[in-house]
Amino acid sequence: MLAASYGGLGMVAPVHVVSKREFAGSWEYLVSDALFTSPPHPMWSGSALISREGKLVGVGSLIVGNAKGGSQAMPGNMFVPIDMLPPILGDLLADGKVSGPARPWLGVNADEVGGKLLVSRVTPESPAEKAGIRRGDVIVGIAGEPTNTLPEFYRKLWAQGVAGVTVPLDVRSQSETRRLDIPSANRLDHLKLKSTF
Repeated sequence: MLAASYGGLGMVAPVHVVSKREFAGSWEYLVSDALFTSPPHPMWSGSALISREGKLVGVGSLIVGNAKGGSQAMPGNMFVPIDMLPPILGDLLADGKVSGPARPWLGVNADEVGGKLLVSRVTPESPAEKAGIRRGDVIVGIAGEPTNTLPEFYRKLWAQGVAGVTVPLDVRSQSETRRLDIPSANRLDHLKLKSTF
């Protein structure tokens, strides 16, 4: 495989796919079957992952410290599989976003720490901030169902319905656990993204 970037500082480098697995980002982001490569490509953002046959198989998204997974540290990159694009390409070209109802978004970044979901950041003016969630809080569940991993949290959050649905989030602040009924939002409305084409 080759990782290739473009532009003034473009470069091509040989890489190996070292794992294919689910990736959950702290910012309410989940990719099933993400491709992880090593060694890391220094110009990873938007770089192309190209097969031996010359086909595009992924688009560079992140640099990671543990491309292989498990406990072994191996720097590398995470690529979003190109297979995710064909079903949504028409919508992206026409509207700059995927059509249909948006998923509920809270605006909370969480990290898995010691089997708990620790809030590391709350987006200003987001539903989470308006509900009183603060950095250092622990997300313990949704609607009384415990959640200990980011993928589990996202799936339970998105299963609540579409953007605008009220999410019954169980949060522990210091030693007190409380239920917060948070009206979710559409992330794109919050970011006020404008199409550039």
